[in-house]
Amino acid sequence: MADNFRHFTQSLNAPASTHRAVTPDDNNDLDPIPRAIFCAADGTAVIVDRLGNQLSYTLTSGQVLPFRAHRVMATGTSATLIAWE
Repeated sequence: MADNFRHFTQSLNAPASTHRAVTPDDNNDLDPIPRAIFCAADGTAVIVDRLGNQLSYTLTSGQVLPFRAHRVMATGTSATLIAWE
């Protein structure tokens, strides 16, 4: 498949080029760290940042959380999430 942009560096504000389902886990970080998280089904996402700070986000289906989450906690997370890279 042709990719007209293959010769360009992908910056942080460029659209994502890969995606994967997020499996919330209380003990393990996301690998690799995504550039954003897409909410596929309503619920709460408990997100941990690079400093270890943990906050809950109430998300609706279709919402994009433009945040480079390091971990999504299983405890307290009910949303269905997709990582964009």
